[in-house]
Amino acid sequence: MSSCISAIGTANPQYRIPQHDIYNFMVKASGLNASNASRLKQIYDHSGIDFRHSVIADFGNTDSQKNSLFGRMEDFEAFPSTRQRMEIYQKSASELGFNAVNDCFANHGEDLKSKITHLISVSCTGMHAPGIDIELVEKLGLNKHVERTCINFMGCYGSLNALKVADYICRANENAKVLIVSVELCTLHFQKENTLDNWVANSLFSDGAAAMIVENKSKTRSNKPKLILDTFYSEFLIEAKNEMGWYIADAGFEMKLTSKVSKLILKHIKSISNELLSKAKLQFKDIGSFAIHPGGRKILESAESALGFSKDKNHFSYDVLKEYGNMSSATIVFVLKKLLMQKDWESDEKIMSFAFGPGLTVESMILKRN
Repeated sequence: MSSCISAIGTANPQYRIPQHDIYNFMVKASGLNASNASRLKQIYDHSGIDFRHSVIADFGNTDSQKNSLFGRMEDFEAFPSTRQRMEIYQKSASELGFNAVNDCFANHGEDLKSKITHLISVSCTGMHAPGIDIELVEKLGLNKHVERTCINFMGCYGSLNALKVADYICRANENAKVLIVSVELCTLHFQKENTLDNWVANSLFSDGAAAMIVENKSKTRSNKPKLILDTFYSEFLIEAKNEMGWYIADAGFEMKLTSKVSKLILKHIKSISNELLSKAKLQFKDIGSFAIHPGGRKILESAESALGFSKDKNHFSYDVLKEYGNMSSATIVFVLKKLLMQKDWESDEKIMSFAFGPGLTVESMILKRN
């Protein structure tokens, strides 16, 4: 039995902030001199990002007195604690996920609320209990006996793990309808300390949510576009475990993201893709499109260089990076949505997808259009 993604929905918070405005905020918040401001501008100018979203307006405010979380004083001292940040997460996360699910249900075309058998929630930017899974059941009016699974703190590849779990469920139960909801509020974890890692992380991350329906292919309408989940392969590079990390600290979650990550992807992604193709019994020439997690422009370029495919075969990843930035685990789902809703595509086209995260972990999969 084959399972498939039959619908995808997305949502972003109300504050859509130009990248240039965020740069101005960062210069002020970090107290940068002219030399360091110039260095930071180069990072922002080459990020490939035009806009990012946030649940708070702070990053677009010209008057710090109006900020709701970060630096209400001119010197940006009295930085918010992890507790203060998590209070905003708890208030905002499930509502954003709710909006993504409604978009997903609308794209599916059926009333699925009474039919969802399993709910998988994904997040690495916040946690509480009862969590967003129970809140979503209540907000959406799902059955109280829906089976819930939470995938937490796995980083940008979390949604691929959720797809694997959903695939296992649907292969075991042909009547299962699995709802996956990824919610990430990355901007709550802005870090002020002037390090290159913080500069890079603060230039990339954004807020967003995505939802997917995964079900048995035989249970969907034959004329409805879908992405069949064909093959998964995962590998982590233990020698690179210190190059990317996500740690809980007193003032939010601290991201470690070194410049070596794109170089490591360049070095290892070819061998990992070969393992994936071998498992799928395919050759590289069989792949028609790519869906690479847009963790940053250099990551996309490294994948293209190592695998030898053109940018136009991965253009949706660039589009998502430009429009939204890096929304951690939700980001790859935004890319998949663009692929699913593309009007001119060939049936049975094979898509190769990758997402990356702490470990350094590379999650990969093959999907087929149908």
